[in-house]
Amino acid sequence: MITIRSTHDRGAVNIGWLDSRHTFSFGSYSDPNHMGFATLRVINEDKVAPGQGFQTHSHRDMEIVTYVLDGALEHKDSLGTSSIIRPGDVQRMTAGTGITHSEFNSSKTDPVHLLQIWILPDRTNLEPGYEQKNFPQPDRSGKLCLVGSRDGREGSIVIHQNIDFYSTSLQFGERVSHTLATDRMIWVQVASGTIQLNGQALVAGDGAAIEQESLITLEATTNDSEVLLFDMAKNR
Repeated sequence: MITIRSTHDRGAVNIGWLDSRHTFSFGSYSDPNHMGFATLRVINEDKVAPGQGFQTHSHRDMEIVTYVLDGALEHKDSLGTSSIIRPGDVQRMTAGTGITHSEFNSSKTDPVHLLQIWILPDRTNLEPGYEQKNFPQPDRSGKLCLVGSRDGREGSIVIHQNIDFYSTSLQFGERVSHTLATDRMIWVQVASGTIQLNGQALVAGDGAAIEQESLITLEATTNDSEVLLFDMAKNR
């Protein structure tokens, strides 16, 4: 069963310096039918104006993953971390018992376009932590590249949850497949371009909840199609 979450049905917030689309309920956008999927709690697509960003604020008991599509995002936190996140980078911040951070567009001239993803951790009160790794384009081109997992295998970042997080970059006509175990659920998020998911058309911003499918196939119908895939346990 594949249930498509259209880009046009997402929550929308535009406050000038921030243009954001919410796949699941977040902030002032509330939809009881879209409170998350399995252990995915938030997928926000943010476009931040040059030199603007999120002032210092706090989180706890959440795994927060940042995935930049275009531009560069400057991150600072209460652990003493200071970094720039660019396309190809995947950043994970474990909020755990509590962390504060800020995020700003590091450019004074160009916007930054990113996805921020919140994942419920497998336990509360974790020690706050930070990890950032780069996954070069060749590693993601034409194949599913594991960029996040519970055990950090294959060089992926560690996410404190029973989840495998993949990224792929596909050119027109390229396809990748993934087997779905009976005790797992999948969320697919199209970051850019257009694809066919088991024959169903998806465009940039679309998501899809997948259950009870033994095999899923992603095929690009335009060049430079970037897709994220989350393979999760049905139960936390």
